[in-house]
Amino acid sequence: MTGPWRSAARVLTEVFQPPAVVTILMLISPAIEPGFPGTMWFGVLGALFVCVLPLAYVLVMVKLGRITDHHVSDRRQRTPLLLLALVSVVAGLFVLQALKGPASVSVMIIALIGGIAVLAIVSAFWKMSGHASAIAAAAVIVVMMFGPAWLPALLLVPAVGWSRVVLRAHTLGQVIAGSLFGGVVIAGLWWLLRGWML
Repeated sequence: MTGPWRSAARVLTEVFQPPAVVTILMLISPAIEPGFPGTMWFGVLGALFVCVLPLAYVLVMVKLGRITDHHVSDRRQRTPLLLLALVSVVAGLFVLQALKGPASVSVMIIALIGGIAVLAIVSAFWKMSGHASAIAAAAVIVVMMFGPAWLPALLLVPAVGWSRVVLRAHTLGQVIAGSLFGGVVIAGLWWLLRGWML
């Protein structure tokens, strides 16, 4: 597929790449507890460890020529990067605990830790779509947080999945698996932890 469709796919892939999507999740994570938006800075702190620091490392490695691109298209390069991201995320969790941040931010981080850990394992032998996982988890969590009025957010899941297939970054199977993993496993873990910790 060429022309405007491919251009649209590139835009969707860039706008809804996992670090951007997860950053938004982190920023809104305190919204389900009293004190928001004054507590949003805890979400900012969480986003620093969960998204900004791992992405900064990836960009530096791309610049040095040690990683193919910022989407880490080479499956063999994904597992070590995901493990590094896991270390950063766990560090962020400890910092938030030390600062007595809102439990809702910790819930989001723990759910993401579970997701990153599974993706790291799967990436050792199969290239499940991180884009699909992130947008599906985010869309489902947003609906659970704010109610049925946000159901249209679910339309982003097939749109982003389509972009990954059009760009030949993933097969349809890898996109479907990523969507189910994000929307069921990561979002489900968030829901269970929310009920337990809040």
